[in-house]
Amino acid sequence: MKVTILLCVGMLIATAGCDALRFAPGEAQKANAYLHHRTAQLAAHRARDEAASTDLVQLTALGEMQSRAFMADYGLPKVLPAAETVQDVLADASRAVAANALAISSDRPDAWAVADGLFEAVIGIAGVLGGAYGIRAVQFLRRTRETSHALREVIQGNEVFKRAQTDAAAAFKQAHQNQSAATRLLVSQLKMT
Repeated sequence: MKVTILLCVGMLIATAGCDALRFAPGEAQKANAYLHHRTAQLAAHRARDEAASTDLVQLTALGEMQSRAFMADYGLPKVLPAAETVQDVLADASRAVAANALAISSDRPDAWAVADGLFEAVIGIAGVLGGAYGIRAVQFLRRTRETSHALREVIQGNEVFKRAQTDAAAAFKQAHQNQSAATRLLVSQLKMT
């Protein structure tokens, strides 16, 4: 039972900050990181070769070094985009890669799907461990999951109500002003998902 409780607490802690969860970089992000590095590299070389101001040379050199870290973090794409010359980097294909990477960069796993997956995993583990404690743990986790879904539905309904009934929004907020800080924090986190 203690193990199950620890797993539940660990799961709740892990899912509390779901905004930090991100998909692994795909080929579009890897290609964009590579093109960003090549752009910064070409700009640094051009600034140095054209005897630009000291500040511009130092800024572009720093940008090149910083972009190397992004490229190393994301990894190289399977197929390197054309980026040998300034014309290659400024081509429409490079702009399309950048636009595509920007469009998918804000994708995050759905926090509710992650939490449901974790609940299912812990329920499965408790079921495998079996025994009376396993059955109790499964019942507790199912009830917790149902409560979580119910709370999410109530919050979503409240938000729809406040948008539809703008004249009642102030009274609605007034009615909830005595909520504890923990409840307010939980509700605000659930509103963001």
